[in-house]
Amino acid sequence: MYLEHRQPYAGLVLDGVKTVESRWRPLLAPLENQTLAVHVAQRDWEGLEWWAVLSGLLGMEIEALLESGERFGRGVVAGLVDVGQTWLCPASLQGKDLQCLEQSAVLIGLQEKHLTNLSNPRWLKAPLRALGGRDLWTIEIPAKLFP
Repeated sequence: MYLEHRQPYAGLVLDGVKTVESRWRPLLAPLENQTLAVHVAQRDWEGLEWWAVLSGLLGMEIEALLESGERFGRGVVAGLVDVGQTWLCPASLQGKDLQCLEQSAVLIGLQEKHLTNLSNPRWLKAPLRALGGRDLWTIEIPAKLFP
């Protein structure tokens, strides 16, 4: 299965910066303990929430991260990530707990969203050209591309 991510989020997932995925519905819950392919969308994320979160972290080399995320271009399956537990972020979450989650998701406004832990990100050896789409898609990745 693969899930499309807009940039810069695809690169941030594969570089291990974004370790929490957020969705309005529990899309990734059935994939707990499975591996998910990451597709890099043609379009960028609309909004600069990610920039505000990243610039708030000390020592974060934003430009280098953005360049790393573009290494395979757009419209490709670029890597793999393991899917963990999904949970609903409570509307009442505030303070340091919320800030920590926002840093892990590289996004603000997580309350009442379904959050999923992501781990073990790895880039493929080479990109696999594929059409993107909404939600989850199935794709076969040739063994020679596995890291």
